[in-house]
Amino acid sequence: MKVRAHESISGVYVVEMDDGSIRLATRNLAPGIKVYGETLIQHGIVELRLWDAYRSKLAAAFMKGLKTSPLNEGVKVLYLGVASGTTCSHVSDIIGIEGRVYGVEFSPRVMREFLERVAKHRRNVIPILADARLPAEYAHLVEEVDVIYQDVAQPYQGKILVDNADFYLKKGGWAFLAIKARSIDVTKEPSEVYKREMETLRDGGFEIVHVVHLEPYDVDHAMILARRT
Repeated sequence: MKVRAHESISGVYVVEMDDGSIRLATRNLAPGIKVYGETLIQHGIVELRLWDAYRSKLAAAFMKGLKTSPLNEGVKVLYLGVASGTTCSHVSDIIGIEGRVYGVEFSPRVMREFLERVAKHRRNVIPILADARLPAEYAHLVEEVDVIYQDVAQPYQGKILVDNADFYLKKGGWAFLAIKARSIDVTKEPSEVYKREMETLRDGGFEIVHVVHLEPYDVDHAMILARRT
């Protein structure tokens, strides 16, 4: 097994497995604790967590060629649709103890799982039970952020992101939008859905920086990286 820091993505490692396959990993902010059954490996004095691209759209985006990331140590992130916290836990690793990730989730059942698996072990994670379509509801909990990461399985995903950006994203801030084409409109081709959501972002003041399609990790999904101008 060979491990090296990713050449362009801060806080991410590239692991060449003994069988020759390539995996990603992040430095474990909660040593000894797994979130979703991932493999822990020792790299010198550092414990790494393998990052499964079939279970995380952000890892899939990096594996599919997304070479730029605004996620750095110390940044503040608003994560919309945090679910049970698989990707959020790796974001937590990347931004470190000086960073903050505000995890918004609508389902009480899923939020309980997120609390148990992720939030109770990580001081840089703030769980918020709320509806991402109503950003004013959590204005008393969230500060201005550097990055919004959105993975909400709802129609009008672009509008949800723009509405939250109006409340919380700093000028020049970044956004990841994980688009699930079939969750938005099952009657349209994914390419039409992607184009419509990108137009919504542009109308909301974003510049589209990069788009990657996530097959084979996620079918009919794309990741958009955008920056608010």
